[in-house]
Amino acid sequence: MSLIDDAPRFPLSAPVNLRHLGGVEIPGGTIRDDFVIRADDLSLADEDSATRLVQSGVATVIDLRSAAEVGATGRGPLGRMPVAYHHLPFLGSIGSAGLPAASDVFDQSRFEAMYIRMYEEAAPRIVTALAVIATAPGTTAFHCAAGQDRTGVLAASLLLALGAEHEAIVEDYARTAVNSQAVMDRIAPVMTSFLAELGIDLDQAARAAMRTEFSPAPMQGLLRHLSSTYADPLAPLRAAGLTDGLVAMLRERALAA
Repeated sequence: MSLIDDAPRFPLSAPVNLRHLGGVEIPGGTIRDDFVIRADDLSLADEDSATRLVQSGVATVIDLRSAAEVGATGRGPLGRMPVAYHHLPFLGSIGSAGLPAASDVFDQSRFEAMYIRMYEEAAPRIVTALAVIATAPGTTAFHCAAGQDRTGVLAASLLLALGAEHEAIVEDYARTAVNSQAVMDRIAPVMTSFLAELGIDLDQAARAAMRTEFSPAPMQGLLRHLSSTYADPLAPLRAAGLTDGLVAMLRERALAA
């Protein structure tokens, strides 16, 4: 399937977990609204939604999904628009997420270990994503499937590099809570086949997950781990190539006028 296939295999719809990071306080001011956007699966965005994103200034998309996910859906309508595209998978596959058991695939409260693993093992891709954000023209949008976990780790990495307080990082992460059911409904057609390969029934796993309220614990756990393990929470990223110069570029671009 072509990445710009005109005949999508899955329903297209407006993103339901899309937001900018504008207004978050960082040293020197606040992040401007048109700096970055985080989102759920933009490859499933309908034509109108994709057009509005481009018209609002989105010029670059960073796709954090696995190669198999990208192969299944392509890039959607955005693939036919004047938008730069960067594929930077944070996980090799859905099955490599490192969850304690397959049945926990939707138990968001148990994702702390996965977030730590992503931050440390996908550090080179995180740094590449930060470099794209620092240098790309216009607004950069980044997404995974749900816009929660891989997207949440990149958002946290960016906010850490910008000097945001941990409370602000957790607050941004927790804003997904109100969108959880809509996200699950939107990505179900795509995720069903991937989870079936792991022996997981989507409906059963989703019902079990909905008995657990969305929790800020995984992001709090990641930040706690970074603070207790490293003198500098950015140390894994610095070891992967994050420089003071790149941090300065990010901060300059992020600050509201």
